[in-house]
Amino acid sequence: MQTKFKKIALIGKYMNQSALQLMQNDLTDLALHLSAKNIEVWVEENTARHANLHAYSTSSLEGIGTQVDLVIVMGGDGTMLSVARSLIDADIPLVGVNRGRFGFLTDLRAEDMLVQLDRILVGDYIEEPRVMLTAEVLRQGQVLHANIALNDVVIKSGLRLIELEVTINDKFVHKQRADGLIISTPTGTTAYALSAGGQILHPNLHAISLVPICPHTLSNRPIAVHSDSKIEVTVMQFDEAQLSFDGQFQVALQIGDKVKVQRASQTIRLLHPSDYCYFDMLRNKLNWG
Repeated sequence: MQTKFKKIALIGKYMNQSALQLMQNDLTDLALHLSAKNIEVWVEENTARHANLHAYSTSSLEGIGTQVDLVIVMGGDGTMLSVARSLIDADIPLVGVNRGRFGFLTDLRAEDMLVQLDRILVGDYIEEPRVMLTAEVLRQGQVLHANIALNDVVIKSGLRLIELEVTINDKFVHKQRADGLIISTPTGTTAYALSAGGQILHPNLHAISLVPICPHTLSNRPIAVHSDSKIEVTVMQFDEAQLSFDGQFQVALQIGDKVKVQRASQTIRLLHPSDYCYFDMLRNKLNWG
């Protein structure tokens, strides 16, 4: 088989040992399948240790992007989110094999992953760039923390309503009292933002969605703005609040903190089989008729 992917890395749900052990057979089959095609197989070091894949080259998650041409992620959307953030600077295409619940990002089924993967290896695939967000927390004018997100950046109250002031491109939008605010990429509009009543944005749109969480004023509705927009949220009043990135990393906030959010300069690249259809995926995952 001729393929431009000469070196491929495997990453399992490495943060959950019991889940990784359940995927051990799938990962082993995948590694053997690739090796039989004379592809150099790498395995993320925690995946290798917990899945007993010791016959292959290993690397840390952060370093594996410099070693390979393609990364295959086995797990759920949470695993893909972690991997995407860790490899954002590597510009490596990602393929997701779903061993989670929803699989909005990991769309290959484990049952036929070898057949689907063979199609991708010979070039029968769609490449889809996905926008990411970067956010900074400023306290008294100094950057306290900075991070990136593939799904969303969320400001959320821990106890009662939080009061936030929102500006977009230095233009005042509103003050809102709510349980919080979700600032989402199109990818993230099928995650927390969807549960909070936000609109679904096709991942090819150059847009950012702002979705209030249980707003006190019912006319405060979700809005979408161009992805070039610069969003600034000031924490005006709260009992307790935090900022999260993809729901996987939290920063405690104080009154007066400013959260600046904008599109990241980097994107991630997802590979799908050529017959992949976003609307088919939505219909299946959301049980539409």
